[in-house]
Amino acid sequence: MRYIRKVKMNTINNKIFGSSAYKEMLPYERFISAGPECLTDAELLAIIIRTGSGNSSPIEIAHEILSLSNGKERGLNGLFSLTLDELKSVHGIGEVKAVKLKCLTELAKRMAVQSSFSGTFFESSRQIASIYMEKMRHEEREKAVLLCLNNKHKLINESVLSIGTVNSALVSPRDIFTHALKSGASCIVLLHNHPSGDPTPSRADAELTNKISESGNMLDIRLIDHIIIGNQSYYSFGEKGLLWQ
Repeated sequence: MRYIRKVKMNTINNKIFGSSAYKEMLPYERFISAGPECLTDAELLAIIIRTGSGNSSPIEIAHEILSLSNGKERGLNGLFSLTLDELKSVHGIGEVKAVKLKCLTELAKRMAVQSSFSGTFFESSRQIASIYMEKMRHEEREKAVLLCLNNKHKLINESVLSIGTVNSALVSPRDIFTHALKSGASCIVLLHNHPSGDPTPSRADAELTNKISESGNMLDIRLIDHIIIGNQSYYSFGEKGLLWQ
């Protein structure tokens, strides 16, 4: 009986989801009948866009947004780097919809980081880089982030130290250790991104790393690593054995 019931359900599902009527459903209706995993990127985006404009339907507007490129990625990942003005250049996207789309990308970044943090102790540079990759690789300016950890390498807090220009983020050892001492940190990790996508450290990056490492040893707050985030790649001073001991 179970086998017969399963065959009948599969037959019904095939008739519904394989039918022309299902394919002609609006994205919202398809979401309700089949669930979000059955929708394309454009269809999910169309539900958020909600309304069309003129002769353009929400799904057509969604396809146009996903085809946009400002010299970086296209598709869903391209949304991270698109500005409000670039989104508003699409017919049918005004300020309200553009802001909603940027809120969506910000929520995606925060969800990625929070889910990675849940009950997690930092065990390796690779782990830390993977957690912060999506949050930092899309930044258009250099951002320096400090992680304060306890003696078991569990996160105490995260601080944005500075947001700089396209080519530099201004960070001083004084700022770093002020945060670390206030947090009661036993060790720290410094991260910053390179908007160019190339994580290769500059001379200034190397000099700053040496200063922080030396100062940390004197204050008994060890610099575990300085990680530079690029586009799907990273550079770890710790992995390269370049931290002052």
